[in-house]
Amino acid sequence: MRFSKLFAPTAKDAPKDAVLPSHIFLIRGGFIAQSGSGLYNFLPLGKIVLDKIRNVVKEEMDNAGAQEISMGVVNPAELWRQSGRYEAYGKELLRFKDRKDNEFVLGPTHEEVVTDIVRNRVNSYKQLPLHLYQIATKFRDEARPRFGLLRGREFIMKDGYSFHASMEDLKREFDLMEKTYTQIFTRLGLDFRVVAADSGAIGGSGSKEFMVLAKNGEDDILVCGKCEYAANIEAAKREKKTSGAAPPKADFAKFHTPSLTSIESICGFFKIDAFYTVKAVIKKAIYKENRSEIVIFFVRGCDDLQEVKAQNAAKALELAEANEEEIKNAGLIAGFCGPVGLANVKFFIDNELKEEKNLICGANEQDYHHVGVCMFNFKDERYADLIEVKEGDLCPCCGGGLSQTKGIEVGHIFQLGQKYSSAMNAAFLDQNGKTQPFFMGCYGIGVSRLAAVMIEANHDEKGCIWNKQCAPYLLDIIISNIKNEAQAKFAEELYNKLKSEKKEVILDDRNERFGFKMNDFELIGFPHALIVGRELDDGKVELVSRAAGVKEFVDIDKLDEKLKEVF
Repeated sequence: MRFSKLFAPTAKDAPKDAVLPSHIFLIRGGFIAQSGSGLYNFLPLGKIVLDKIRNVVKEEMDNAGAQEISMGVVNPAELWRQSGRYEAYGKELLRFKDRKDNEFVLGPTHEEVVTDIVRNRVNSYKQLPLHLYQIATKFRDEARPRFGLLRGREFIMKDGYSFHASMEDLKREFDLMEKTYTQIFTRLGLDFRVVAADSGAIGGSGSKEFMVLAKNGEDDILVCGKCEYAANIEAAKREKKTSGAAPPKADFAKFHTPSLTSIESICGFFKIDAFYTVKAVIKKAIYKENRSEIVIFFVRGCDDLQEVKAQNAAKALELAEANEEEIKNAGLIAGFCGPVGLANVKFFIDNELKEEKNLICGANEQDYHHVGVCMFNFKDERYADLIEVKEGDLCPCCGGGLSQTKGIEVGHIFQLGQKYSSAMNAAFLDQNGKTQPFFMGCYGIGVSRLAAVMIEANHDEKGCIWNKQCAPYLLDIIISNIKNEAQAKFAEELYNKLKSEKKEVILDDRNERFGFKMNDFELIGFPHALIVGRELDDGKVELVSRAAGVKEFVDIDKLDEKLKEVF
């Protein structure tokens, strides 16, 4: 490609709404162009990067035995009603009607569609396992699209779906996809971790995320310094917390605590550690069809509630803050709520409080707390994992210290089980001739998001720094002075030679200042530049490494050998 023919509208200034490097440099470097809120078009350079990422994903998925298909972005709403997600998915699901008043959605994910494809076409365990995938456009109506390709409304995703005759075979495929994804992200040259994750709107019994470590990451992840344990903060677990502080020993009793509504004030009054107190967090849980109810979550006074865990415990679509009137109408007294004797309201208790004793909690009466509380008489269904794991907590696997870092999600794999197949009557005959729903898994990779992630992981103040795996071109041949016949002739001949050898090379033959061309080289982020300048008279050219910032003069008679390293 010649720069003089390339459509790459570079710019000096960043978009007004761009705050992350990937958003700034992909726009400024002429990789993408915005057409609306959360909507982006890929220009030639961006399309090359996108195709390179896509090819790596496709090669590894094909090697794993998955088969590529293509499903429409427009889905019949009826399929989503069958699965129960038409209302449950929320406002991110864009719903619309055609001219005949038939209802449709724009697919953010395709569990329903692929289940419909397979049901009645796969009827026997002999046809299983089956893994179908696509690399296609999705749409999610984000309330606040931001960060460019990292959180757009329209995006390109690799989504795969597997069908199995048993849970054991599903777990085998799940493990295979973990290995496959690891190979994909390793080939792309990314620094990533596999983390335990929350299944969210997709559902299922188990999931793992693939997080690229980056300081601008949206997700908080906890990683162990001694073993491989890592988890999204929404799903992180820890070794059960202990305290060296002395417990407040007392017989069970109700104690007058006037105006003491906070954990801090209770600790000061009784001169105890917050570890021995029970905190009540009151929320309004919202369900389908706008039904709602007050739910209380009890955790240790030294812990914080993790809202996604709480939402999952309550099986709610979302949790909202409960106002004073709603709390009062539920018969509760804010600041004095406790699990003992609590009736006529849904509540959950954190797992770590099970069978604990010598605790202090609210007595469900104004200005009173219970002391000497033992958590022995609650049903198992009251308990759930509710706490937010923090830096410094101990690893649940090896007891090592956990540290918190930032990550960007690039992939997510799920064990769906029979959630969708049961709801949509998708079944097969097993070895005993019995009809049962398919066991399913699903596996996603944010293909367009990866273009941005690679810049978040590798850039400087000048622009992008692409690695060899995804760079739009590996070598930028820059003619320092286009009017110098010797420079132009040498550069043209070298360009034509490399092009004939199918090398990924671009020739900057524009009639522009040398500084302008170098700025574009640094902004776009080609791995290497070969500068044909005044040194040509001495039989030398200059080779520049974008990542290392290293410049070296190369003798022309040794250039072929040097370029082998570049390519």
